[in-house]
Amino acid sequence: MKAVAIQAFGSPEGLAVVDLPDPSPAAGQVLIATEAIGVGGVDTMIRSGALAAYGFREGHVLGSEIAGTVTAVGDGVDTSWAGRRVWAFTGMGGYAELAIVPAERLLPLPAGISAADAVTLGSSGVVAHFGLRHARFASGESVLVRGAAGGIGIMTVQLAARGGAGTVAVTTSSAERGDRLRKLGATHVLDRSGGGGEDAPAGYDVIIDIVAGARMPSFFARLNPNGRMVAVGAVAGHPPADFGMEMFAAFQKSMSFATFSAATVAEPDRRAVTAELFAAAGRGELHSVVCERLSLEQAVLAHRKMEAGEVFGRIVLAPSGSRTTPRPADGYDPPLAQGGPKSS
Repeated sequence: MKAVAIQAFGSPEGLAVVDLPDPSPAAGQVLIATEAIGVGGVDTMIRSGALAAYGFREGHVLGSEIAGTVTAVGDGVDTSWAGRRVWAFTGMGGYAELAIVPAERLLPLPAGISAADAVTLGSSGVVAHFGLRHARFASGESVLVRGAAGGIGIMTVQLAARGGAGTVAVTTSSAERGDRLRKLGATHVLDRSGGGGEDAPAGYDVIIDIVAGARMPSFFARLNPNGRMVAVGAVAGHPPADFGMEMFAAFQKSMSFATFSAATVAEPDRRAVTAELFAAAGRGELHSVVCERLSLEQAVLAHRKMEAGEVFGRIVLAPSGSRTTPRPADGYDPPLAQGGPKSS
């Protein structure tokens, strides 16, 4: 089978298409012929070598989220899974024509949800849902989503608006992206530094940060008293080692900071939330935003686009022989961008 592996940590050019033996499912596992593979910010971090301390090595096959068809089942797995189209959280190994997944991580694809929809809504929605829960978000509160144009940010904007947020502010890189985010539920658009935004609140009850990096400490000043900031990603790298000093400088505001990783979510909870996200999308209450579909062999290009900040929504990879058929209803394209490119 064809797969994309890290040949050398660093730039996107360190990725390469390799030939690997077709895998066979062991007990409790299934084999999936992939139709859609989600490309996420964590993939770019692993490829760069930033997460090598967590055990990632050169030769690693990226990809934690796929959708496709079950082609074989291992011992102890209900044989009715065979032939079914599913979404699955792989954890790793998803950039491939075939992927092995524990049966407990499968979720049937409902009618009306394409493979591309599924990998755009699935893991991003889980992080957004539980990230807001980790922040103890409540209806009526104000929310700022820092770095809102990616998959996690777009889902956080939609879920915060759906959850009754009084304000949903976003930071993003352009007015066009801001307009598109408004159509998804944002009420105020700020620049990357948190500035601008006519009539934007001075402070927020909750900040969901997908960016981290050097600027993260400056956003503590934008928390209201008893405000909570939760970092759910670090696409700009780690914050400064002394970032907590900004909180102590405003000690009397009783602010709090936390990190959140979906690795702490129990598998049954992940599947239950993903199923609800799919159901909400089927009812038209949530929208998947597919930036672009590329072939598996174009993984390097996908990572270049991610690093260049050219992605609004999610890039989806598909093996060249995939049964995935692009169709206009596959993803949500806010009216501003209809008839033109989805990235900006």
